[in-house]
Amino acid sequence: MSTMERAQIEDILRSSKEKGASDVHLTAGSPPVFRVNGTLIAYGTDKLKPVIIDGFVQSLITEEMYLQLKQDRDIDFSFGVTGVARYRVNCFYQRGALSMAFRTIPTEVPTLEQLSLPPVLKRFLTKPHGLILVTGPTGSGKSTTLAAMINEINQTMYKRIITLEDPIEYLHSHHKSLIDQREIGIDAPRFASGLRSALRQDPDVILLGEMRDLETISTAVTAAETGHLVFATVHTSTAASTVSRIIDVFPSEQQDQIRAQLANVLAGVVSQRLMPRSDGTGRVAALEIMVETPAVSNLIRTGKEYQIQSVLQTGKQYGMQTMQMALQDLVSRGLIPASAATPYISG
Repeated sequence: MSTMERAQIEDILRSSKEKGASDVHLTAGSPPVFRVNGTLIAYGTDKLKPVIIDGFVQSLITEEMYLQLKQDRDIDFSFGVTGVARYRVNCFYQRGALSMAFRTIPTEVPTLEQLSLPPVLKRFLTKPHGLILVTGPTGSGKSTTLAAMINEINQTMYKRIITLEDPIEYLHSHHKSLIDQREIGIDAPRFASGLRSALRQDPDVILLGEMRDLETISTAVTAAETGHLVFATVHTSTAASTVSRIIDVFPSEQQDQIRAQLANVLAGVVSQRLMPRSDGTGRVAALEIMVETPAVSNLIRTGKEYQIQSVLQTGKQYGMQTMQMALQDLVSRGLIPASAATPYISG
């Protein structure tokens, strides 16, 4: 494939950066579409043809990856444009034609302070072991929050860090910590097998890009039990639903056991959602935060996770808060408009 297609797609991505886009969508029958501050904006009027998008795809991936794409009907990978940014890319088929979705990954890893994240997140990082989950829908900034937390450990502590990602997003350099980043499909075949291997690589800290299945969840919980600090993401919207989702993955005869294990190792859950800033300069994260306390552990152990919401409402002294509390705080500080928070605030 000639370099012309690569140059064309780099021009599109360069323009997307100039407009401050977080995502770029290329779909047959539509001009390129940018997501800017949460809103979709068309780039130009020329509609992309299927053959053009197919050429874009082939200019970015290997022949082997292209064959895998044709077989599996979608593929994830990452790549960078010099002087612009790195991107997480998903190529997929729709109505028989290829489409592409690009997520911008900043070249510099943000700090917790730059993201204006609550101080309790730093306290999570000082725990010698346990399971810390960052949850939320796709596009809610989970990867960025995790990258900032790993960066804080990397900058301030002497730890051995291993990440398992699909694909690798933020690139970390070695600072006080020694960090190895493994990409699923390239450096490790699957999350579960990569995690089992990581346990033999002398880690202090393990980052899992996603807990997708029973085997991965079970191994992650065991890793946290055996003295490792494990970070992972889950596609859930609240702390209570996160606990329920993990338990429901297991067969009914194993659920009492996983409840007991989770009650012992779950150090915290951060559920987040990105909201538009009042001044139109970008988005800010609203965070629901659950911190491990005897009360929380007891609710998990006894199958009463539906009561976790009440504990969050009264656990401010521990750094806990509900999503409603977080949104109300952002509105009161003038950071987000009330109209943006209203759909997520009940009562």
